[in-house]
Amino acid sequence: MSRLDSFIRRLSAQRDCLNHAARLIDGRPGVVLELGLGNGRTYDHLRQLFPERQIYVFDRHLAAHPQSRPAADRLFLGEFAQTLSAAAARLGPAAVLAHCDIGSGDAAATARLAAWLGPALAPLLAPEALVLADQPLAVPGTEALEPPAGVATGRYHLYRRSNRRQQGDKS
Repeated sequence: MSRLDSFIRRLSAQRDCLNHAARLIDGRPGVVLELGLGNGRTYDHLRQLFPERQIYVFDRHLAAHPQSRPAADRLFLGEFAQTLSAAAARLGPAAVLAHCDIGSGDAAATARLAAWLGPALAPLLAPEALVLADQPLAVPGTEALEPPAGVATGRYHLYRRSNRRQQGDKS
């Protein structure tokens, strides 16, 4: 498969998974997290899917198209280690959806970031929150979900956080 075909399949899978997630969280309260703003295409799609939700965005630096940038009070700039901690202190477990587009051209660095990100993301997730990611993640308290029809297993990753109260956790 050419790199172009692979890119198109990845973006199609990303869009299909985001659209699927929108149906799964419909009617549930919570904010949306976008980790990895990049040029802002996915953020723009999230704004279309969730016009009434607050969307908080995380990236190392702002490089998005001016029309695809969040308001300053919804943007966390810097390394994820600092910004996710700050967001957890500010938002608590309010996210009903977290979309993580963290892959880079450096496979080893991406794998290290993905291994770190799962546990770091957990404090921001509401019960039954969805996590979508371009990389496999190990988010404590989540289970993997099948991708929507048309998305090959392993192309994009979906997880649902358990409902802790249903499992006897009273916190």
